[in-house]
Amino acid sequence: MIEMQGVYKTYPNGVTALNGLDVRIQQGEFVYVVGPSGAGKSTFTKLIFREEKPSKGSIHINDLDLAAMKERRIPKLRRNIGVVYQDFRLLPRLTVYENVAFALEVIEQRPAEIKTRVMDVLEQVRLKNKARFIPDELSGGEQQRVSIARAIANRPRILIADEPTGNLDPETSWEIMHILEEINQTGTTILMATHNREVVNRVRKRVIAIEDGVIVRDERRGDYGYED
Repeated sequence: MIEMQGVYKTYPNGVTALNGLDVRIQQGEFVYVVGPSGAGKSTFTKLIFREEKPSKGSIHINDLDLAAMKERRIPKLRRNIGVVYQDFRLLPRLTVYENVAFALEVIEQRPAEIKTRVMDVLEQVRLKNKARFIPDELSGGEQQRVSIARAIANRPRILIADEPTGNLDPETSWEIMHILEEINQTGTTILMATHNREVVNRVRKRVIAIEDGVIVRDERRGDYGYED
C-alpha cells in the first residue's frame, strides 16, 4: 500500500530530515511512528500526503508515484488520506456538523449524501448529540473526535494521526485510541506519530522508530523504547 525506497529529504536550509528510508506498510496496518523530537517523524508523514516532496528516492501509494506526481493530481491523492492533528484545526465559527460537512463539500458531494455521511461519522465518534455545538463549547477530547470525524468523512484508505493524544489527559487519550482502533478494524491504514509511551506499550501494534532521519527499529508488536 505504502512503499518508500531510498528516501532522502533535505530542506533548503541544509537540514537533512530523512536519510535513506526504506519501508513498506500494507493496507490495513496500524503503525506507530516514534522517536525523539526532530528525528524526522513529521517529515515522514508529510511525504505520504505530499505536503513535502522527497529530495531523492521513490514513494508509492498503490500505483501512484508521489515523487513524480504533478501538482494537479495531489487533490485526488488526498481524497484517500485523512489527517488528524494534535491541535485539532477546527473552523471555530462553524458547528460540529458544519466542520465535518465542509470536508465533503470541497469535493462536491451531493447535499443528501453529505447529511447522511456526517451523521454517520458523528455517531461513530460518539458526538451525534453535539452536532449543533461550536468547537469552543466542546472539551479537548470532543474537539479531537470532531477532527477524526472530519478526517474519515470521505472514507480514506489511510489515516495519518499526528500526536492525536498530545493535548489530552490519559482517560480522554484512551477514548481516542478506542475510536482509532475501531476505524482500523474497518480496513483503514493508520499511521500514528506519537510520544505517548503508555499507549504504545499497552496497545501493541507495529512500531517504526526514527532517529536522525533513519529507521532504527521496525517491530511487529513493538514497545515505545525510549526513556522519558
